[in-house]
Amino acid sequence: MTDLVPVSMPAVVVARDERTVRLGDIGIARENLRFNEPPDDDIPTLAATMKAAGQLQRLTVRPGRGRKEEPWMALDGRRRRLALGLLLDAGEIDETYPVTVYVETDPARQAAAVLLTNTAVPVHVADIIAAIGRMLKSRLTVSVISRALGYAEIDVKRLAALAGLPPVALAALKAGRMTLKQARLLARLPDKAEQAELAEAALDGHGFQDWRITERLDEGRVTARDRRCALVDSVRYGEAGGRTEADLFGELAPVLLDPDILTDLWIRRARAIAAVFEAEGIAVHVTAGPEPELPDDLEALGYVYGGQLPAEDMARYRAQREVFNERAETARRALSEAGDPETVDAAIIAMIRARVTADQTGCGGRVVTTMVMWPASGTGVDVRCYTPEEPEIEEDGSTGSGPPDQASAPPAYVPPEVAAPAPEIDGVNHALHAVRTDVATRGLIRALADDPGAALTALIARLFTVLVLRTHVARPDSALAILATGFNPAGGRVIEPLDGEVRQRLDDRRATWQASGETVIAWVHALPHGEKMGLLAELTAISLDVREERTTLIRRSARAEAAELAALCAADVTLHWTPDAPFLQPHSKGLLLRMLEAMGAEDDRAKSLKKAELVDWVAEQAASRTWAPAGLSWAGSLQDDAGEADDRVIDEQDPAFDDDGVGAFAVTPAGEAALDPAAA
Repeated sequence: MTDLVPVSMPAVVVARDERTVRLGDIGIARENLRFNEPPDDDIPTLAATMKAAGQLQRLTVRPGRGRKEEPWMALDGRRRRLALGLLLDAGEIDETYPVTVYVETDPARQAAAVLLTNTAVPVHVADIIAAIGRMLKSRLTVSVISRALGYAEIDVKRLAALAGLPPVALAALKAGRMTLKQARLLARLPDKAEQAELAEAALDGHGFQDWRITERLDEGRVTARDRRCALVDSVRYGEAGGRTEADLFGELAPVLLDPDILTDLWIRRARAIAAVFEAEGIAVHVTAGPEPELPDDLEALGYVYGGQLPAEDMARYRAQREVFNERAETARRALSEAGDPETVDAAIIAMIRARVTADQTGCGGRVVTTMVMWPASGTGVDVRCYTPEEPEIEEDGSTGSGPPDQASAPPAYVPPEVAAPAPEIDGVNHALHAVRTDVATRGLIRALADDPGAALTALIARLFTVLVLRTHVARPDSALAILATGFNPAGGRVIEPLDGEVRQRLDDRRATWQASGETVIAWVHALPHGEKMGLLAELTAISLDVREERTTLIRRSARAEAAELAALCAADVTLHWTPDAPFLQPHSKGLLLRMLEAMGAEDDRAKSLKKAELVDWVAEQAASRTWAPAGLSWAGSLQDDAGEADDRVIDEQDPAFDDDGVGAFAVTPAGEAALDPAAA
């Protein structure tokens, strides 16, 4: 038997014969699939909508055959013809009423029109929106329109909201200059003039400025994603009288209309946690807004980098940080499971105790006396610890009247300096001195530019001084004006296999430099070329920052550079790390399920897991498959994200869930939507 090989046939595009004919010349073809069915009860409702909105879809007809048929016989559009007949009988229209039709003379296309009904005649979404607007102006209710068109009532309500847009917005939508999702975003703006301005800019080809609407909507809006909601769930908020407004289109998080109630509930629960530490003598400031003003003699404690503590103290500090990270994860898990409040509070208190212990270890044993507590999305609360500033050491080595048993800080390492020529300032005024040093600087610039080896030494030494030693940052203290900032965002965490490894390498190099007894420039210059280039790579890497705080603040240029760098160094995060619980916890269940699908580990049992269990499951599957989301390696991240959008697991609770046309019409790439066959 010969195997059958499928042959790809080119699509046939046939121009349709569109005409306008008299209503009295149209009959219903016998081959229509519903020819013998009596008119259904909704025909009068359909007649009312056609009277209000006019003809939205063309009928598909064939020429009549013989004297017993009308000149044109409807293959598709029986219900619409019956509705027009009711209007004719009621005297609303006459037989000369113009009806737009498509004429099919080819027998194959006539058969297709009978079988495919209205799916062969797509109509643009913008036309449907405009028609519904006309129906509403004729005082037809949503339920009546829903029955007539075969839509769900929620879909009619959503389209009715879009019908209030200015005409230029619907024109932009129909012209493909605006997407349906952007039209929904535009409909949320209360200012009609601003709606028209943005729509007109889109229609003129200037693009649609989503960010302007998003920023406007974000102003003063408090949603269910607010950090205070980690400690205050929707049930407690509702019981306290808090009102919630759901998004009509189901795309945005619910808006909490009484943020004062939310703040009051959060502060009450946070103060109960703070009372435990206040009983131990720590002054706790609880705030859900701006940080309170604190005394000037307090010093904030935070993450401690290598070189700031002796080796043994640094090891103890890192161990305490690990304890804090573990307890923070326990608090996240307790909150996500929405367990007993006492159990959750106990987990948060244990996390704060670990934070206090770690901070006290990192500052050489100084006592935490003050704490500021504010909301956090993952752990319910976040804290910053403060300790009194140490008195300055006087020249004779004596200290102030501090307590005699206070632990003394380790002596600071004083690096050597090369002797520099003293400036000639006798008889030289400021202007002349500026001229001399200006010329001297330019002379050194030329000399350094002609010696790449020396310039490389200078660059590495400066980066090492700024990023590792964190000294001589100000202009007067350094010959080079190069500045750099190490990546250390507030609220971030050091991931040991990734940036933690780089930080450890730089800590080791700092220790090696101190042991050499040389200046930074001399030490760097004496390094073998391979070591020198390795140090340069580490310093450059630790200054990399492609973090984006909000989805509305996309750093396009930075992303482009990151993608280029990722391609140059063949970045693959799975060589050192796979997604762990702290990374996965902020993701919704829908996104976690999509990750399982992307790594080929989909399992129906995963959908029934609780959030914390699902996080652990995804982490385990990712580790066993050495998998991470493609975007984490930056190479082609934007394309990968877009490519996954159509294959995702739909989670209707996910704010990213988009239901374009679900239950009402299918939107085609050309912006067309086929009506439900029941409306034919």
